[in-house]
Amino acid sequence: MPRGQIAVPLRPVSENPEPLRDSCAKSRHIEACLNEPVEYVKSAGFDAWEFDNQALPELVLGAIDLCVTFAGKALQAPLMIAPMTGGTAQGLAINRILAAAAQRFGLAMGVGSQRIALEDVAAERYFRVRDLAPDVLLFANFGAGQLARGWGAGHARRAIAMIGADAVFIHFNAVQEAIQGGDRDFRGLGTALTGLCRELAADAIPVFAREVCFGLSVEAARMLVECGVQGIDCSGAGGTSWAKVEACCAPPGRRREAGLRFGEWGIPTARSIRNVRAVSGSIPLIASGGLRSGIDLAKALALGADVGAMGRPMLLEAARGEGALHAFIEDVLDDLRTCMFATASATPAGLRGRLHRAEEPA
Repeated sequence: MPRGQIAVPLRPVSENPEPLRDSCAKSRHIEACLNEPVEYVKSAGFDAWEFDNQALPELVLGAIDLCVTFAGKALQAPLMIAPMTGGTAQGLAINRILAAAAQRFGLAMGVGSQRIALEDVAAERYFRVRDLAPDVLLFANFGAGQLARGWGAGHARRAIAMIGADAVFIHFNAVQEAIQGGDRDFRGLGTALTGLCRELAADAIPVFAREVCFGLSVEAARMLVECGVQGIDCSGAGGTSWAKVEACCAPPGRRREAGLRFGEWGIPTARSIRNVRAVSGSIPLIASGGLRSGIDLAKALALGADVGAMGRPMLLEAARGEGALHAFIEDVLDDLRTCMFATASATPAGLRGRLHRAEEPA
């Protein structure tokens, strides 16, 4: 069994061809991410870039400061625990381990989609982690599909109040929704997003747009900026494929086959970062999708991200226990410091541009 995987027995899958919007479906997602082959085969694109080594860095490795300010909040490192789960007792247990780690290391964190709790208040208790993470930058989360169906500022305020969040993600997952038979009518989404951003701006609540793994084109990034989002997570292909997750969770048949066909769909994360930066050099940018080490994190920052996020790697380590998770985060941050030391980058922002194409001479 590969490192980090947990032998969690899979529950029987319903024969219902429509996806279950309930706790069983969320548990299936967790189990698939822990135990099934849900990673992209194609690369996130970081291997196409190499750092320009600086042999005379004029820095003290132990004194390098990873602190950044993001979305108006101080972080001890430019690292985020990406949204993965919530809404079940199992998801809550995992999120509470993740939240305690975010507090200890001064990281940002997001919870998984709160749709289930916005539709059923009984599920709200399965998202609450703020008591363990009073100081972290915490993101609420629900889907663009619901926004297109008429959800708005009231739902966003409820999601934020539910967990004491500082900001809200609206996640964009059209491919995943198509495969699972979920929200398939996204008409009017741009208008709805513009209205949401305008209303929440009056409350000083940042709205961040978040892809889930399929990446952002230049056109999509431009549309999001024009809608007024205050930040973007350009989550690209190369890490966990949510098309493959849906394939693993679906019964044998058309939905499973469709999930496998679209398992490699998406814009690699490295290109997704550059697409956003081609539109805006200043919008707060999170990069997720295929970050698996501190070197990947450093490359994401060098390509233009302000913060890098990891989902499944954090989930796997959290499932192994608090000690494993803390050791993993320490390794990531140590490797980030080493990349900064070896490129003479005194701050995380100093990494920007210190890369060259792998096939090019330095």
